[in-house]
Amino acid sequence: MEESQVETTVYSLKDEAPAAPSERRDGERHMTLFRVGSLIVDDRRELCLIKNISAGGMMIRLYSDVAEGQQLAVELKNGEPVRGKVSWVKGNNAGVEFDQQIDVVDLLATNEDGPRPRMPRVEVDTPVTLYVEGYPIRAYASDISQGGMKIRLEKDLPIDCDVTVNLPGLAPEAGTIRWKRDDHAGIVFNRLMPLSGLVAWLHEQRDGMRKTG
Repeated sequence: MEESQVETTVYSLKDEAPAAPSERRDGERHMTLFRVGSLIVDDRRELCLIKNISAGGMMIRLYSDVAEGQQLAVELKNGEPVRGKVSWVKGNNAGVEFDQQIDVVDLLATNEDGPRPRMPRVEVDTPVTLYVEGYPIRAYASDISQGGMKIRLEKDLPIDCDVTVNLPGLAPEAGTIRWKRDDHAGIVFNRLMPLSGLVAWLHEQRDGMRKTG
């Protein structure tokens, strides 16, 4: 199965809570590897799947009934509930707006102490330069993890093309294009990017977004 057909929890550097999703194209199938969350609703504890999370809220897949405007809490770290309210419900998906913003980058770094083998993907929107046989190609990074990144670009590059990724503020990373869809492509790095460097870079990206926002 190509990497673009695997859905995982997306971490966003934006302050705004995720909006309701648009309808998916008919017949499009995905493997889902969402992070499991724990909801505290009234006096009961329920499980959910976290599809998208930002500083201001999250989008979840529900396994119980909740109503728009309902107060609840979610445990993102063990024993540390974050309180919020349901901002929208659409089918088995719901949006939760946190009462107070959280530090998503801190959540990602702490998450490495748990069972996940590597950092999940984080939404970004930043210029990147790819080098193919020494020739520079401009592109934009759409999301990034320790193991790779999704890019959008105008120049067509073939699958299995070897590239060197140059992001401002990070050391160059060698990788290979593994999938393409429309103007997007997925790059798998030849090695895992060091966690400390990636977390520091994400802090800079988030702070830059807030200054220009």
